[in-house]
Amino acid sequence: MSPSSTPTLRQERALLRGGHQWLAGIDEVGRGALAGPVTVGVVLVDLSVGTAPRGLRDSKLLTPEVRRALAPKIRRWAPHHAVGHASPDEIDSWGILRSLRVAGERALLRGGHRWLAGIDEVGRGALAGPVTVGVVLVDLSVRTAPRGLRDSKLLTPEVRRVLAPKIRRWAPHHAVGHASPDEIDRWGILRALRVAGERALAQIPVPPDVVLLDGSYDWLTKPRAGEPTLFDDEDAWAPPAYRVRTMIKADLTCAAVAAASVLAKTERDAWMVQLARQHPGYGWEANKGYATPDHWAALDVHGPCLLHRRSWRPFRPDEAAPPARLAAMPGQNGLTLDDLEELLA
Repeated sequence: MSPSSTPTLRQERALLRGGHQWLAGIDEVGRGALAGPVTVGVVLVDLSVGTAPRGLRDSKLLTPEVRRALAPKIRRWAPHHAVGHASPDEIDSWGILRSLRVAGERALLRGGHRWLAGIDEVGRGALAGPVTVGVVLVDLSVRTAPRGLRDSKLLTPEVRRVLAPKIRRWAPHHAVGHASPDEIDRWGILRALRVAGERALAQIPVPPDVVLLDGSYDWLTKPRAGEPTLFDDEDAWAPPAYRVRTMIKADLTCAAVAAASVLAKTERDAWMVQLARQHPGYGWEANKGYATPDHWAALDVHGPCLLHRRSWRPFRPDEAAPPARLAAMPGQNGLTLDDLEELLA
């Protein structure tokens, strides 16, 4: 597309027809300024939206007069829209990237949403143990996020453990949900992720208006009626009580999502350390159930236990087939989430 051409809704409609109900377009201005705030705009569209206002282009290509004329047309055209800011003092205190993140969250909250839930998961790629989903709810009254907060994968275990209680004090509402290895085997990882997310959300006393989900795929929303599904026993589709927004690398740019990842990671890690005492030999106190060389070696020697995901067939990177003991595993392990919690009690 040349700079002089008019943007179309072709890409947005393609994404919305892929199962997303709402799509948020987000952009920022003021990043390179010497003074004043950094500002983030959010525009929400769905499949019912009409053609974009005539003359719409990137704001940098428009004159101030054209921008002023377009702004009210955009507000009438877009079902939802909002703008958020971070002040010069916040930019000085946090740096430009964190300030952009905060401005974006403020814009989402000002777009008619009372509560925003940041959601992230851990344990998706592990060979053993549950998959875990963290939820952190914030509103416009929430204060600055705890200092040092980042995506949990970028933090050491010690820093995560220090941050977790600070996050619980900072966030108005928070929760963690799990799905057991047996549920992962029976349903597959995507449905197990959704169930874990639903369990976490069920613990929150206030329903969110909008959910910000890390990644590009909405695994939290049930498939619509008539859409292809991997599960014959899938529950009937019902419209979710909240809107789900996916954002790639949201755990790097949004404080609520980063906080959710830390809570999920610390709780799952603590579970795996406890379970390692009951199932020694696999090194879970260190590898947390992931496919590390010592975990593979233990599977070769001991075979799988009840907490391994027995339906999985991951391969060694240097071999054409998985370990012999792993290949011979039955399809179900019969260990439910209740059983897992009893083991931890």
